[in-house]
Amino acid sequence: MIELIQKPWPWYVAGPLIGLTVPALLILGNKSFGISSSLRHICASCLPANIPFFKYNWKKEAWNLFFVFGIFLGGVITMLFFSNPNPVAVHPELAKELAGYGITDYSNLVPVQLMNWESLFTLRGFLMMVGGGFLVGFGTRYAGGCTSGHSIMGIANLQLPSLIATICFMIGGFLMANVLLPIILSL
Repeated sequence: MIELIQKPWPWYVAGPLIGLTVPALLILGNKSFGISSSLRHICASCLPANIPFFKYNWKKEAWNLFFVFGIFLGGVITMLFFSNPNPVAVHPELAKELAGYGITDYSNLVPVQLMNWESLFTLRGFLMMVGGGFLVGFGTRYAGGCTSGHSIMGIANLQLPSLIATICFMIGGFLMANVLLPIILSL
């Protein structure tokens, strides 16, 4: 049983399980699936400032904070008790390409050469962590939601703006992976 949990699940199992979250939330509580709104709820609860964006009944959306905390807690439990001790399997051609940028350690989910405290204070590390985090946050706010909200919930509800947002997410991801990331990694 533990081996089943430790191995990556195929798309045809994991995808439907994630997809079933949408009707479960709708049927059980008439709630929409999305993660990015939780930051707004946290700010609204912790900042009693007179900022119009944070003046709403955040307590009505407290379930979302428990949902996100459950995701965090699930990650901690998985890391502590179910983590796979083997290095992450990387396709040989991708490993060869990344080795050209000095990335060879796949002992963690993210290569150590990319995400560590020392690299945060380099131009490449700053662009990857701080710049990337800012762009994700800005893009999420600008698009009116994150990939999970639009791609899973919005498309399931046949919302055209969510389809457009998802297409833009995919184009941005392809451009980042194939054009911008090689430039940043060569810095």
